[in-house]
Amino acid sequence: MREYLATDGETGQRFYGVPALLITTRGRRSGKLRRTALYYGQDGDRYVVIASNGGSPEHPNWYRNLAADPTVEVQVGAERFTARARTATGAERATLWKLMAGLFPNYDEYQAKASREIPVVVLDRT
Repeated sequence: MREYLATDGETGQRFYGVPALLITTRGRRSGKLRRTALYYGQDGDRYVVIASNGGSPEHPNWYRNLAADPTVEVQVGAERFTARARTATGAERATLWKLMAGLFPNYDEYQAKASREIPVVVLDRT
């Protein structure tokens, strides 16, 4: 993550061939800003991320933070912007899941072992 920040994404924007962004959420208990690197896909001008937590039974902390406060900061390469995060549902979720599993097939494995529906998160610029 340090290299991503230091190089405006020149280094670290692709991880194992998959594009990555940085998302900054506000801690739901601490109120502190928390930055996380995530694989992303694009659907038009929207960015899509998956709250997989490797298929573990719990949602990742970054997802629980944005559920409490959906206003996030996003960095994609050198570009930084504010976005509003929301969880996709129904047919939209199914479509976006296919998009993301096409970029990173492990998501299907994570969903198969998870005891929860893994959230698909849409980041809309504000």
